Amino acid sequence: MTSHPLTPHRVSLALLAMTLTAVGCQGTPSAPESLVATARAAVAPAAPEASCVDRVLAGMNDTQRVGQLFMGAAKLTTPPKADLDAMRTYAVGSVFLAGRSTAGVAKTRTLVDSLQKSLGRTVAGQRVGLLVSTDQEGGQVQVLKGPGFSTIPNGKTQGTWSAATLRTRAQGWAKQLKSAGVNVNLAPVADIVPASIGTANIPIGRYGRQFGSTSAVVSPHVTAYVQGSKSAGVLTTPKHFPGLGSVRGNTDTTASVTDTTLTRTGSNIAPFRAGISAGTGLVMVSLATYKRIDPQHKAAFSSLIVNQMLRHDLGFKGVIISDDLGQAKSAQSVALSQRALTFLRAGGDLTLTVTPKGIPTMAEGIRYAMRHDPKVRTLVQNSARRILTAKQAAGALRCTS
Repeated sequence: MTSHPLTPHRVSLALLAMTLTAVGCQGTPSAPESLVATARAAVAPAAPEASCVDRVLAGMNDTQRVGQLFMGAAKLTTPPKADLDAMRTYAVGSVFLAGRSTAGVAKTRTLVDSLQKSLGRTVAGQRVGLLVSTDQEGGQVQVLKGPGFSTIPNGKTQGTWSAATLRTRAQGWAKQLKSAGVNVNLAPVADIVPASIGTANIPIGRYGRQFGSTSAVVSPHVTAYVQGSKSAGVLTTPKHFPGLGSVRGNTDTTASVTDTTLTRTGSNIAPFRAGISAGTGLVMVSLATYKRIDPQHKAAFSSLIVNQMLRHDLGFKGVIISDDLGQAKSAQSVALSQRALTFLRAGGDLTLTVTPKGIPTMAEGIRYAMRHDPKVRTLVQNSARRILTAKQAAGALRCTS
């Protein structure tokens, strides 16, 4: 028989047994409560230490928690004071560098540092920085240029490279972003544009933003892009779930864009699954309506698409971000006060808006719902936790104690 050393746990149990036996021999029906409590305390496992994210989240008030759920535009190269004031007042936790800049890495870093100083927060003794994002896909969708930034070809060209080549180059581009203080790239495009549609696909195909026309081409390139960027410390955002490659209209400029071909389990899902498997930090949801999936709701407002497909079918545990819910024509069908709330209830986390002046109205919509619906409070808590976890992965949250 194998002998066992007397560990502190076993010693405590032994002491408890002897105590009970001794007291029982004296005719007392049970051990004194103080002795039992002491013994129980000796054998009880220590409570796990709260994580950095949980400590910060616990230290936040409602305004700060709701603020984490927004990403507002910081227009290049000088963000308007009114926009910054609105984001500061509502504790907005993420920014999107919008527009176009040829200032280069060093000057962009100066701007980002000022944004971090102005909009970052100290909570529970820890500095909570911003997620700072931009569109750095390549081709006609490259926000940041100038000294230190490569000229990036469009996705269609990138799709002709081997996965290994794209991985290496994506790593290099991400290092440039990291040097400029940008920790999230709203890329890669994971949409498949069928060859039969090509440039007639206005949002993607017209500009050659796609890696290719089949999942066999797009999926491994999404994987490579995510892996390369992640290795340089920049989070990625495959978009636009569940796919914009088969539509004709642009949701930014058209009120109603409908896809009639994509399905819940079709090949359009494969590139997003690949990005999730590669470790992407975020996934962006489109504002189109998908007739064969959920004909009643635009994707960002559909719990079937956001919660069931993305969160459950694909098992994505990261941050689900919307396409623009501020200025986009396709978002206008939902009242401004309800947009972020409806996205949150559908399963989304982070509302992107290119018009920060709308954040107060959207944030108040969520805060009102929190006061009247415990389920909304739970949703806010869970989304804020996912966003803080992404910040920790991006280096924007580092607990020092």
